[in-house]
Amino acid sequence: MSTTMVQTHRVVITGTGVISPVGNDTESFWDALVHGQSGIAPLTNVDLEGQEVTVGAQVKDFDPLKYMDRKEARRMDKYTQFALAAATEAMQSSGLDISAMDPFRVGTIVGSGIGGIETMETEYFKLFSNGAPRISPLFIPMMISNMAAGKISMQFGAKGANYSVTTACATATNAIGEAFRAIKFGYLDACIAGGAEAPITRIALAGFNNMTALTRATDPKVASVPFDARRSGFVIGEGGAIVILESLENAQARGANILAEVVGYGATGDAYHITSPDPEGEGAAMAMKLAIQEAGIAPEEVDYINAHGTSTPLNDKYETIAIKKALGEAAAHKVAISSTKSMTGHLLGAAGGVEAIAAALATKYDLIPPTIGYAEPDPDCDLDYVPNVARKTPVRYALSNSLGFGGHNATLCIKKWEA
Repeated sequence: MSTTMVQTHRVVITGTGVISPVGNDTESFWDALVHGQSGIAPLTNVDLEGQEVTVGAQVKDFDPLKYMDRKEARRMDKYTQFALAAATEAMQSSGLDISAMDPFRVGTIVGSGIGGIETMETEYFKLFSNGAPRISPLFIPMMISNMAAGKISMQFGAKGANYSVTTACATATNAIGEAFRAIKFGYLDACIAGGAEAPITRIALAGFNNMTALTRATDPKVASVPFDARRSGFVIGEGGAIVILESLENAQARGANILAEVVGYGATGDAYHITSPDPEGEGAAMAMKLAIQEAGIAPEEVDYINAHGTSTPLNDKYETIAIKKALGEAAAHKVAISSTKSMTGHLLGAAGGVEAIAAALATKYDLIPPTIGYAEPDPDCDLDYVPNVARKTPVRYALSNSLGFGGHNATLCIKKWEA
């Protein structure tokens, strides 16, 4: 019996793109995070009649015509617009020229937790008000959650593996993780990966509120307070985040500017409940353990964890338990942890994208963004959550956690770029 050694490749991040409640490009996004600036505010541009939720994290001053023509913009749901805009920045910042490569070696793995829910809501109203003939012929392609991946691949000519991940709030982390694996094991040379979401609609607000997931706080300053005793639910957000991943060989051959290296990925399922995390934190802990193991490091070498940190009573308690199980008590009490959702709100299927970028930038700049609004410690959340002020400290290895409804757990391990 013979065995064959599988050649693996180092995988690096060479480009990033962000559309978020705190900035519509990577630079402004990062600047807001490290200065503790929140994008949470009273909701606008949505009918709040009968709604109990009045605060959210909306993208501001977004002009789709900066990234596409008017005709194309009208043919896309907002989530796809966000994804294409973020991908445009990511491609520009990476300098990746797919026309100079084998296009079948460049993939697009971009997901959405909900897809075109704004389009669905609009067309449902047409159906019940004016009848079936009034439904747009573009309804289906605008609504389906794979269209962001499809449009991005068309825009840039990427003909490799092209699909959408839909794992609720773990979507973008799973998408980036699957792209990492495809490159690591030689199926692709590069991949456009991430997630996008535009869920701030009447039906989504009502649905998330009625399942008691959203905060009903009216003061934006205390609406998203992860790991704080006052936390009362997450703040719904929107946006898109894309990274360009490449094999190290491909990146170096073209002289790319390398931001960080992806060195580990863990994905697990709780097999427990449709919305609640496992109280024992076993699935989330295993996702972190798997990412650490693939990175080939010891738990105490993790310098920073960008937590899922939703500001819900259950998530933050159980994620704290999971971190202790994954790292061990001693390392868990030493590692710096923060939830950037305290500033961005919860971008659902895009959350893992913005948070992976935040983790990568933390390694680049040795700077950890804070958990803002933290004032009242909770005995169930007793770790170091980097309260209120960014921390300048060496960050060689960072984890980014995402935990989704349905029991989906995903963790990326990102390493400071070292040639």
